Amino acid sequence: MNYIVVPVVVWGLTRFLPDDTALLLGVFLVLLTPCIDYVIVFTHLGQGNEELVLVSTPLLFVTQMILLPVYLWLFMGTEAVKIVHVEPFLEAFFGLIVFPLLFALLTQFWAGKQQLGERFLDATAWLPVPFMALTLFVIVASQISRLYQFFDIIIQVIPVYAAFMAIIPILASICSRIFRLDTRAGRALVFSSGTRNSLVVLAFALALPEPLNGLVSAVIVTQTIVELVGELIYVRVVPRVLLRDTEKFTYHANVDR
Repeated sequence: MNYIVVPVVVWGLTRFLPDDTALLLGVFLVLLTPCIDYVIVFTHLGQGNEELVLVSTPLLFVTQMILLPVYLWLFMGTEAVKIVHVEPFLEAFFGLIVFPLLFALLTQFWAGKQQLGERFLDATAWLPVPFMALTLFVIVASQISRLYQFFDIIIQVIPVYAAFMAIIPILASICSRIFRLDTRAGRALVFSSGTRNSLVVLAFALALPEPLNGLVSAVIVTQTIVELVGELIYVRVVPRVLLRDTEKFTYHANVDR
């Protein structure tokens, strides 16, 4: 889904956008990279298997670092490859993935050895949701002025983002049935495919040269706002309509018999 289906869908949707380098670069940066942070929380809220998403996080990030320049070259040519540099990718990788992962492993090790560590782990179990909300608020607030500045341009990408969020869950549910995933794994696939990596790629956008970084950042933040609305719909529609809990229905059918 993330490396075959999504790129094809993104390429098709961007055919409806004007041929503007900054606009297309922002859309490609945010839609071609699978989310590795708040997708875990939304997968849990949508009754998906968040553990599968969590385990796949390092793989998703490393592979997107490798494949993103390839996608940009395929879709935009050598111009985009020249603009994107490796330093922001490495900074985001170590700052957002490696160091937090090491801290999490140390915390788990501490919890397994001492009762105090176990109590600390239990006490902090509620923190991801408010921290996620705070992070999203800070990011959107820091870039809101650019949304007003480039409003006439970024208004063109909103239908593309909305169409992406509507199309991808259907394709992901079909893919989950083709590969015979269980219900919770299928929901995880939907969230992983439909949720994009806006928080990490924003660091890449801000590292771009002026004035390119302004419009690219605004395009990425716009996707975050559209996506948050879409995620609220996802957590209701995915478990209740798109991928219902078939195991429960099978159980009740057998009981009725």
